[in-house]
Amino acid sequence: MPVAGMPSRSRPSTFPVACTRRALLRLCGAGLVALVFPFAGALADVVPIKGAELRVEEGDVLLSAEFDLTFTSTLEEALQKGIPLYVTIEFELMRPRWYWLDEKISQWSITYRVSYSALTRQYRVATGALGQAFESLEEVERFIGRVASRPVARADALVKGSRYDAALRIKLDVDKLPKPFQIDALASREWQLASDWHRWTFVP
Repeated sequence: MPVAGMPSRSRPSTFPVACTRRALLRLCGAGLVALVFPFAGALADVVPIKGAELRVEEGDVLLSAEFDLTFTSTLEEALQKGIPLYVTIEFELMRPRWYWLDEKISQWSITYRVSYSALTRQYRVATGALGQAFESLEEVERFIGRVASRPVARADALVKGSRYDAALRIKLDVDKLPKPFQIDALASREWQLASDWHRWTFVP
């Protein structure tokens, strides 16, 4: 019981501690956001698509397209140091349905493994067991960036006069990079290369 004339002891305020805790939580939250959503500069370097088309010929649906593919200086340096790069082209063909989910008619992809030999001073592009050598990186970019009459579906799987939605993109497969470089790829756009999905309508 406090004595008259003497100051009473009050409980110490918890305000500074509470503020400190809130500040720490805000800092931790900002750090997590930065990890999940990298800064704008870390977004993938966009590869323009010059054009894409489908046509039916001899029972097949053929895809032709062209990308303006250019490797960044960092990716070129990685190749020079013996690190292979994997570039994938993906294609999808869907039939819209108002009453249900869209029907997937076709899904096609191809992955190119790009490497450089310091001994021969040549670049090599391989798909599976097949490979081809090139003298310059510009030749590699033109070769990979051009899709010429690739069969992507059978014509008998389509209904004549119906509308189909096609989608195409190209990307550097970051998951196939060595682990240390995968971490670098999360923070630097120089390690990333991809196009947006290019979409168009096809009526056979």
